[in-house]
Amino acid sequence: MTLDVSQFVGVFLEESFEGLDLMEAGLLQFNEDDPEAVNSIFRAAHSIKGGAGTFGFREVSDFTHGAETLLDQIRQGERPMNREISDTLLCAVDCIRDMLRAASDGGEADTARLLETRAAIENLLGTPPAEAAGQDAVQDAEQAAAACGWRIVFKPHADMMKTGNDPLRLIAELERFGPLSVKTRADALPSLSDMEPEACHLHWEIELQATADEAELRAVFDWVEDECELRLESLGASSDAPLPAPAGGRPDTGGTPAVAARPAESARRNDASSIRVAVEKVDSLVNLVGELVITQSMLNQVGNANGEFDVAQVERLREGLGQLERQTRELQEGVMGIRMLPISFVFSRFPRVVRDMAGALGKSVELRMEGEETELDKGLIEKLADPLTHLVRNAIDHGIESAEQRVAAGKPAAGQISLKAYHQGGNIVVEVADDGAGLNREKLLAKAASQGLPVSDSMPDRDVWALIFAAGFSTAEKVTDISGRGVGMDVVRRNIEAVNGRVEIDSAPGQGTHIILRLPLTLAILDGMSVHVGDQTYILPLTAILESIQPSTEQLGTVGGVGRVVHLRGDYLPLIALHETFGVEPKARRPEDGIVIITAASDGRAALLVDGLGAQHQVVIKSLETNYRKVPGISGATIMGDGKVAMILDVDMLLRLRHMH
Repeated sequence: MTLDVSQFVGVFLEESFEGLDLMEAGLLQFNEDDPEAVNSIFRAAHSIKGGAGTFGFREVSDFTHGAETLLDQIRQGERPMNREISDTLLCAVDCIRDMLRAASDGGEADTARLLETRAAIENLLGTPPAEAAGQDAVQDAEQAAAACGWRIVFKPHADMMKTGNDPLRLIAELERFGPLSVKTRADALPSLSDMEPEACHLHWEIELQATADEAELRAVFDWVEDECELRLESLGASSDAPLPAPAGGRPDTGGTPAVAARPAESARRNDASSIRVAVEKVDSLVNLVGELVITQSMLNQVGNANGEFDVAQVERLREGLGQLERQTRELQEGVMGIRMLPISFVFSRFPRVVRDMAGALGKSVELRMEGEETELDKGLIEKLADPLTHLVRNAIDHGIESAEQRVAAGKPAAGQISLKAYHQGGNIVVEVADDGAGLNREKLLAKAASQGLPVSDSMPDRDVWALIFAAGFSTAEKVTDISGRGVGMDVVRRNIEAVNGRVEIDSAPGQGTHIILRLPLTLAILDGMSVHVGDQTYILPLTAILESIQPSTEQLGTVGGVGRVVHLRGDYLPLIALHETFGVEPKARRPEDGIVIITAASDGRAALLVDGLGAQHQVVIKSLETNYRKVPGISGATIMGDGKVAMILDVDMLLRLRHMH
């Protein structure tokens, strides 16, 4: 039987990264009074080491072995957890993650960091955790026995291969210790008619001519310890004759070929992003598909009425179409629900970020997280990670003061950073707040003026705070590896706007800064309103719409340096005529005859002039850049119910285009 384990490498990598996240979280929150804490960390390391050995990631397995040994000493009570060990194990987590990523994409891990961390682990292990009476004598006896070699009986359970484990790979793994002699036992092999192809009916007797500790040999089988019978016996204590060595010194596998996965290649074949889905969600989709089949059958019967289409048939058709609409909507919601993941996938990285960065800056910072169970689209989760990282790092570096400054200002010595997520209407809202020094209005205005940005002392606070999102803008007096290079915050706004989101900021001197990210729930579906300009239809995201009016002549005007504006309740909003932007012949020749839609943008509010309003739609977003090219002012496209293509408007880009002209 040929067993190709390469198909399982992707699953192993995914589970390993989850295990590393678990180890990191456990180390950051370690509590000596919780014995299960170190056990869970140890089990994660144990699984990664065993899986790495099974799938041929030899370097990962060897490296993880040291960390596992250290954790085992801690869980056995032989060594206490301290800051040095915690820091070293966190570095080991980083190294293992780096090695697995390098193996998955064919890259190279940071060798210098690996060697440094391995040396730190070995240095810790070289320090005796405890002195036991007679320990040296026991070790001498074990070494003497091991010097003669080992006899190993390896008997897999019948269903071991069904879990993706290859017995031959484990046997081959023993070769790194020394020469092997392997004999295959087929005593339990059933007749051909009774044989189950995926069951293991063989077991092996192995002689290993090598000096090795019993613990090292058993570690090879750690991954399958619950799926086999394993017996090790020192050859020095055995009176049995040695097993005959097969020709070539390779294991006698009884004619059963083994297929070894090439780790990097296998990982690249399995590098497609995946999602774990609850069985209940899959069952719900299966049921919905079944209902759709029944509805389709009913509509087919109505359609095949042999020309007899009476009032009763019309009623049945209406009923069937109503069912089809409901089931299609439920199916859409069900499929979108599969892509929804808790935001904890992003939030979970920040305890480590805060710990490491606060330590590097010599600050005391506490992190509070709320709403980690809030769900949003997987694609958004991936795009949210970098902006949030920038915001948290800036909060620690620029926002939180030193302990001395905080105490002098009457604050607790430890600064507070909070991450909060919740649903609001059709949006997901993520808040990043700190109780630091807050933004300095005068300093921001002075810096902006020195960089040639158009500012004035009469600017409202909201516009002044928004200056930090200008490209290349930084008030840091010293450039460091952490911040102060004028990059980061502009990336935050650009990335959020790229997913049709908005950034809002508020700050109070001495009290801190509060940043709010408003995002759509999904990147695939958009709630929007159709607007008409000439013979064209555009989709405007509902999240951008504040209100719509039919302007009077008195509300329309021109302001020097700004252009046409709409006067609304004391504010002058820039007017963007869509027919001019896209070169479309309008039906409403005068602005007074059209409709003005007041929209929210990152740079403030704007007024869009259109011919008329359509209906609200839930549209499927298609990438215009992928299928055609990037068009300024357009974020994507969709296909309407009549088969026509409608462009989805990008309000922020439309406002910038107006400023450019």
